[in-house]
Amino acid sequence: MNVARLLATTARVLRQLSHDPRSLLLLLVAPSLLVGLFAWVFSESEGAFDRIGGPLLALFPFVVMFLITSITTLRERRSGTLERLLTTPVAKADVILGYALAFGLLATLQAIATVTFAVAVCRLSVAGPVWQLGVVAVVDALLGTALGLLASAFARTEFQAVQFMPVLVFPQMILGGLFMPRDQMPEVLSAVSDALPLSHAIDAVSAVASGAAAGEVWRPVLVVAAFTVGALAVAAATLRRRTA
Repeated sequence: MNVARLLATTARVLRQLSHDPRSLLLLLVAPSLLVGLFAWVFSESEGAFDRIGGPLLALFPFVVMFLITSITTLRERRSGTLERLLTTPVAKADVILGYALAFGLLATLQAIATVTFAVAVCRLSVAGPVWQLGVVAVVDALLGTALGLLASAFARTEFQAVQFMPVLVFPQMILGGLFMPRDQMPEVLSAVSDALPLSHAIDAVSAVASGAAAGEVWRPVLVVAAFTVGALAVAAATLRRRTA
């Protein structure tokens, strides 16, 4: 890994994103608006938003970062920017990590904005430290970034990248424990759920919201972080130098 090339890739991606205000607005504002909508929907049901609000902080940043990362990376590939970069001596790992760092910085801003909005504006009740909730939300958003980069490594068009959502995103949303506690699912589905990273992300957020012990918070966070690193490694290994 070449640090100078990695940072150069990161800076270039950030410059490109700065010229796309609509994507930046979607990335930074959309999760907060969705959380606010849920808070409004459940405003007449006492305690309902407090039960669902935590898992939403794992879900929405994850989904938005997956979409933005995969589509933006594919857009660069279609324009030839990524192809030209891969014809230079730069290693594929430098490319993937540079993209991951750029989107990771944006994911951090997004997660901070979403958590702040949920707690300060929507009055989400959090029994544990709010900073822990922020850390978990950042890790969840980074997971979405890593899976978005992985999807872009396999897809050839932006439409194909979106088609990865039913494979990489929707099953995790359904089985992650948002709609039904995982221990109440059929045994096979519960086992599948245990193998999905978003399930552990939701567990971590729920643990912070309920004021659980530190071990119950950081254990699933480490699992999510391991999935994130693994997804980036696979994305770097499968990134093609030819896109034709």
